[in-house]
Amino acid sequence: MIVRNNIKTTGYTVITEEDGVHSSMLLDFGILKLKKGDTWKSNENKERAWLLIKGNVRFDWKGESVSALRNSCFEENPSVLHVPRNVDVTITALADAELALEMKNNPVDFTPRYYAPEDIRCDIFGGGTLNETSIRTVRTVFDGVIAPESNMVLGEVINHPGKWSSYPPHHHPQPEIYHYRHFPEQGFGVSLLNEDAHVVKNGETCLIEGGKTHSQVAGAGYAMYYIWMIPHLPGDRWLPTTRYYKEDHQWLLEKDVKIWPELKHGESKA
Repeated sequence: MIVRNNIKTTGYTVITEEDGVHSSMLLDFGILKLKKGDTWKSNENKERAWLLIKGNVRFDWKGESVSALRNSCFEENPSVLHVPRNVDVTITALADAELALEMKNNPVDFTPRYYAPEDIRCDIFGGGTLNETSIRTVRTVFDGVIAPESNMVLGEVINHPGKWSSYPPHHHPQPEIYHYRHFPEQGFGVSLLNEDAHVVKNGETCLIEGGKTHSQVAGAGYAMYYIWMIPHLPGDRWLPTTRYYKEDHQWLLEKDVKIWPELKHGESKA
């Protein structure tokens, strides 16, 4: 389903709650907007990760302090603070700022980690195949391999204008959340959930139930950014290999696969 939130101009906007609204996502997720000079304090009995979407903030935790600046979520990697339960965190806005907050119950205590932009793994998926129709930029902050102590996954995708991502259509047992931004802001994309197509616009969120096939496409002329968040399941952690492709479209993954116009109508794709 698509959550068409009106994000508050300042403060925290709840989008999902592990024990409340949209609890089937198994995550707390929301958007925190701060004006210059605002301070936000947090000490939750949950694992937490703040991803800077844009702006300038200072993170303070356990005697550590670091400033983070991000002018564009499209051209720059994020800065992220990731802490276990019961760690005091203070966020001070050095300029107007917007952050995504992901939280989940996790009894494991681990060492807090600050991910600077240069720490973020950045990959180009879909390049050199399918006539570049599914080329996209994938930034992984942490997953089941990078942070085995975590109970959740966090990353970003940039859909290049008119291109597909989360492609070919695939599914996994874990639910997933996508939160979108577009450039220019009047842009749009389409989220395909099983056989249902949903238009998604700037600031909206897609909630993907576990096991549901999903893929995305950006409107031609518009770049589409989204944050992706996944909870691990007991005994079934999400890993980079945890993608199960829809059988009809698995042939698109074959090495040196050809599509039209190289593959002529009437020819076998095998």
